[in-house]
Amino acid sequence: MVKRLEIQHVTRYQFGAAVTLGPHTLLLRPRDGHDLRIVASQLEVVPEATLGWRRDFYDNVLCVATFAAQATTELLVTSRVEVELYETMPLDFTVDAHALHFPPDYTPEERAALGPYLEPVYDDAPQFADWLASVGAVSEAVETFTVLDDMNRRIHEGFTYQVREEPGVLSPAETLRRGAGSCRDLAALFLESCRRLGVAARFVSGYVHGPATEAGGAATHAWAEVYLPGAGWKGFDPTNAAVVGPDHIPVAVHRQPEAIPPVAGSFTGPENLSSTLTVDVRLQPLTTA
Repeated sequence: MVKRLEIQHVTRYQFGAAVTLGPHTLLLRPRDGHDLRIVASQLEVVPEATLGWRRDFYDNVLCVATFAAQATTELLVTSRVEVELYETMPLDFTVDAHALHFPPDYTPEERAALGPYLEPVYDDAPQFADWLASVGAVSEAVETFTVLDDMNRRIHEGFTYQVREEPGVLSPAETLRRGAGSCRDLAALFLESCRRLGVAARFVSGYVHGPATEAGGAATHAWAEVYLPGAGWKGFDPTNAAVVGPDHIPVAVHRQPEAIPPVAGSFTGPENLSSTLTVDVRLQPLTTA
């Protein structure tokens, strides 16, 4: 079964005064693969820019927009992508015997390749240590997936989802202190917990299809992926207590949660300039032939 979607992602910066734009990195093109195919794509940038495409060392497809020296009061980036999503069963996988039970016993070859995804990103904190002790207190016979699925649900049920307009990602300790966070904050808590417990994990930025995103006025979404030998990278979305399936469209992955905003760059303008950012994401189902 195939599902076809059109993703429209509009990012608008209004600067309040004339500025000169530096290069901007755009991470807006989904990661195509066996379960996702890009049918068509269009990227419009105003003011006019020279666009250069490449893949980074995470195999993300990024575009660098370079602007002329003329001044502008606005930056508008409009991405339209049509994708086909192939029906997959999120729980239809088998974990190799050496990783079946928690914690996974990665082979030397796996550990060498997964090293960056096993290294913690955040500093130690008492409240985070207490949290880890609670989620890691399991018997020897528990399967790795069961521990991860339970932690995914505990974050969903124990924390309040919160829309945060400010940039950046809260540290796990701060998310625990607040008892609330955005999708990226909850994903970072899940990711860092996995690494501290010996499970390789990475941060994912992308889109999720649902009634809210069909209505428009939505934003990008974030979740985490863990590496399970025999199954590969498997996604966990603590915001929705979900094992990632065909409603999730990944755009970029990274070991560092703050490293992959959809649009990032610089500008030069008057001192104490106050700029505003608006984002509008809409995912519309399309009929298939």
